[in-house]
Amino acid sequence: MVGEAAWNSLPAAVQRRFGKRLTGGASVVYQGTVVTMRMNPAGWLLAQLARLLGGPLPYDMSSVNQPAVVSVTEDCAGEGQFWIRQYGRAAGFPQVIHSSKRFAGPTGIEEYIGAGIGMALRVTADPDGLLFESDHYFIQLGYRKLRLPAWLRPGALTIAHKERGNGRFLFSLTLKSRLFGELVHQDALFHDVEA
Repeated sequence: MVGEAAWNSLPAAVQRRFGKRLTGGASVVYQGTVVTMRMNPAGWLLAQLARLLGGPLPYDMSSVNQPAVVSVTEDCAGEGQFWIRQYGRAAGFPQVIHSSKRFAGPTGIEEYIGAGIGMALRVTADPDGLLFESDHYFIQLGYRKLRLPAWLRPGALTIAHKERGNGRFLFSLTLKSRLFGELVHQDALFHDVEA
């Protein structure tokens, strides 16, 4: 999706993680720790409201220095992958975020969070890893996808996967709004289980 030259410029560990084909219902698991968590008041409110749709955004500031786990499993029916991210909290059950990434749409990849809501992503490579940036948000009604108008979009989402060496990588999620600035930012440092 990033082109052969950009793919070949990526660190070998990033190529290995994203070039891995999961078939037959196979899963891969990454373990780590949340290292940074920020949200402004508008971001906190948005994250709480998004819990009505399954909680696709991190919402608990107490997740810093708590364990994090990511599980990626083949989506046999949807020709993509299920992603489950689990973030520990200072008290209570961990937050669990689930989504489905499918190789579809005008950008070639879409992420679904449930209730028919999804976003098209643009993927680019940089020297340390991959960037996934929201192109547009949509609601799927049957086979039709309706783009959300600008006033309904939560903001520009960027997810970064940055190689850190020795089987480690940084997963960063940033949601920014033109009106409210940086709404939510989270960094989690993961390691390959097999490393």
